Amino acid sequence: MVLAQRNRRTAVTLAWLGVLVPGLHKFYLGQHRWGILYLLLGFAHPISRVACAVEGVILLSESPEDFAQRWGSPDSTAKGTASAVPFDPAQVSALGVALRELDTLRQEGLISELEFEQKRRCLLDQVA
Repeated sequence: MVLAQRNRRTAVTLAWLGVLVPGLHKFYLGQHRWGILYLLLGFAHPISRVACAVEGVILLSESPEDFAQRWGSPDSTAKGTASAVPFDPAQVSALGVALRELDTLRQEGLISELEFEQKRRCLLDQVA
């Protein structure tokens, strides 16, 4: 999966444009479900428009390094920010084995889809 370069200024601008068309910054930041919710609420209620303006201020108040860390992509204005975090190959290999074993349990019907998803997320959260 390739992460797109996300720029803090663009995110702030789109958040403030959300007063007119709510949710643009959510789509830009990869939060598509929130973007759709903001769009739907924008037609019925002004709360999503207010939320966009507030989130624009919050994004503006973040440092470029915090933005890069929070959104998983380097900010083009951040100098000296690392673009990728190296992973330990042994950890990645162990994660792959654990996920395959978990999937086998799901396919054999020993755990439910919900249990599989919960355990899968727990394993992936350990890597991040």
